[in-house]
Order: sequence, then C-alpha cells, then structure tokens
Amino acid sequence: MDNDSTVFVGLDVHKDTIAVARVGSATSDPVIDVATIGTQHYAIDRMVTKLSGHGPLQFVYEAGPCGFWLHRYLTGKGQRCMVAAPSLIPKRPGDRIKTDRRDARNLALGLRAGTLTAVHIPGPEQEAFRDVVRAWQQSKRDVAKGKQRLKALLLRNDLRYAGKASWSEAHRRWLATLVLPSAAQQVVFQELVDTITEREARRSRFEAQMAELAPSWSGYPAAQALLAFRGVQQAVAYGVVAEAGDFARFSHPRRFMAWLGLVPSEHSSGGTRRQGGITKTGNRWARTLLVEAAWAYRHNPKMSAIIETRAQQIDPAIRAIAWKAQPRLTHKYRRMRARGKQHNVIVTAVARELAGFLWDAARIVATTA
Repeated sequence: MDNDSTVFVGLDVHKDTIAVARVGSATSDPVIDVATIGTQHYAIDRMVTKLSGHGPLQFVYEAGPCGFWLHRYLTGKGQRCMVAAPSLIPKRPGDRIKTDRRDARNLALGLRAGTLTAVHIPGPEQEAFRDVVRAWQQSKRDVAKGKQRLKALLLRNDLRYAGKASWSEAHRRWLATLVLPSAAQQVVFQELVDTITEREARRSRFEAQMAELAPSWSGYPAAQALLAFRGVQQAVAYGVVAEAGDFARFSHPRRFMAWLGLVPSEHSSGGTRRQGGITKTGNRWARTLLVEAAWAYRHNPKMSAIIETRAQQIDPAIRAIAWKAQPRLTHKYRRMRARGKQHNVIVTAVARELAGFLWDAARIVATTA
C-alpha cells in the first residue's frame, strides 16, 4: 500500500453485531481482535474513533443480506471501505473452524494481502429500481409455483385439460366449471385458484411500478437499446441493466459472462484440461433472465413486427448487432442439438453468447450518451 501506516480492519457483519479485527501494514504485525460491537451508528462511530489513533483506516466486509448501508455510512464519514465478494475469498482447504472473530481476521489479512475481490456498489437510485425488478422476478416465480400446485392437484384427481394452451381464457373457463370429488378438495382447489389470481395481480402491480419508474432511471437508455434483441422483453431488459449497472466496468464481454456465472468451470493440470458445468458464481438474477431469453433462439431468424416496432427509436448500429445475433445464435442452438446436447445445456451456451452481444450494445449506448 502507499501508506505504510495503514490499518486494515476486517468487519464480520450480522444483523445485530459486527466482529472487528485489525492488522497493520507490515507482514510481521499481528492480527488484533478489537471487539464485537452493535450495528448502531454510535457504536460504529466509537469504533472508528478508537481505531483512528493507530493510523489511516481501510475497512472491508463481505457482501451479504445486510446490504451496503455500512459501506455508505463509512464512506460518508470519509473512510475507505471495500465490500468483498464472498465466493472469491481465498480459503485454506484444511480450515474447518469458522467463527465471527476468525472471519473478521481473515478479511483484514486478505485486504492487506490484496487477495480480495470487490463487488460493484450500486447507487441508491439503482438499488431501489433493482429491488423492484427483483420483486417482480420473485412474484413471477410465485405465479409459476401456484400453477404447478394446482395442476398437480388436478392430475391426482385425473382431471385433464383437452385444449392446447394452458392458462388461456379457454383454460380458465374450463377451470371455472370443475367440481372435485369431495367438498374438502373443492375448497383446496378454489384456494389455489384464488392464490394464482392474487399473485398475478401482484406481478402486474410490480410491472406497472417498473414502467412508471423506468423513464427517470439512469439505466433506461441502455435497457431500451436491449429491446432490439429477440427474447429480451421490457422487464428482462430492465432486470439485466439494473443488475449490471455500468457496463463500462466490464472491459471485455468475457468478464461480463463471468460476472453472470455463465462461463464453464475448469479443473486443468499439466497437459490435461477438464471443463465442467457453468460456475454459477455470478449474478443469478440476471443469469436467470438471460437463460429465459435464450429460448427464443430455437426458432428461425425473424424480425417480427413487435421487435421492428420496438427498434424504431434504437440506434441502427445496435439494431445491426441484434440482427447479427439471431442467425448466429439460432445456428449455435441447432448445431448443438444435432450433436445430441441436452436442451438446458444448449440454452445456457446460447445465453452466454447472447450476453456478449448485449454487452456490445450496452457499450455503444455508453459511448454515445
């Protein structure tokens, strides 16, 4: 580090407590357990004041369910703070003891050694919009789970819909006519139908909230540009951009793919190279959306009327990238299918390559803004 007197402070943050450990810049300096404090602002202020007498401070804690409020509070006080990616923290294979104090110690040592990887800290506006998008995704899953439970109940009672499209208007009219064998089962059936209706209404409210907030959101131009791509609906575009934030932080499309967790795992040694399934160590919210979008590329390349309408206000260079993606990704899907690959493996590979096209489009928006 530039300043030899810097004190590195590891924080193991929980809902009600924070374990604190510090270590000096010299490799010979011992790690000192400072204390376990509360999460109140006055307790944090007292800890900072106590440690400031030892030299300039640099804090670190793991990203987790407690969010980024501590980072914002410390940086607001003029302190340096890093939020580390938990999955990328080095761990010794033989270490089988885990305590809050040891975690704080390891964070302080990792910060001093430079072995920690920082996560992207979203701004308050981006985080607020991202929370709405994530709530929409969760409500979407809730609807799917409710429908699965209802269809399972009907299957157990040998009630089968003869139509083609489930959850169409015709299917819902058919549901309204059903009478189950017993009164108890009829109650369960009706409760499940009402649950689906309620969850669909909640999903619609989140979609309306996204549409209302999006025009004033800083990521809106990038999200609109992604609508030129097949399979990328409005909510999908909002989700990917809200999770990624500034695409300029990814210097290469492979870095964006790795952040999504879509790159294959690898265990190679000597002249042997072994690759496995995707790492899944990145952002699962954006990864899920891209995998869903990738299913659209199993069809023949086509510029549909919907995509053409959406693309009218989009940069021609981005529209050209979106069209280039269609035949390439469709060909990739069919080539892998001909080799006998499973559908999920194929779609994941298509999603990885689609991420590269989206990165290219988003970078064009960033350079022209």
